[in-house]
Amino acid sequence: MHDTIRALLTQSGRLTTDASTLPVDADLYTAGLTSHGSVTLMLAIEEAFDVEFPDHMLTREVFSSIGAIAAAVAELRPIPAA
Repeated sequence: MHDTIRALLTQSGRLTTDASTLPVDADLYTAGLTSHGSVTLMLAIEEAFDVEFPDHMLTREVFSSIGAIAAAVAELRPIPAA
């Protein structure tokens, strides 16, 4: 999942830092993510993972790091049936 998020950051995040070099806990806003970039990134994540972010998850904290994004996506994805 982290690799997909990194690819989406490269395509949609408009970072000033190479997303492939960022640790999972690096602050994406320090790496150049803007509010406009976060919206573009959110839409790309929704499409890539087939999820929809509810209003309460549309916060700076959810998009603050690769790890935070991965945790949010994991929370939104349905648990596969056994």
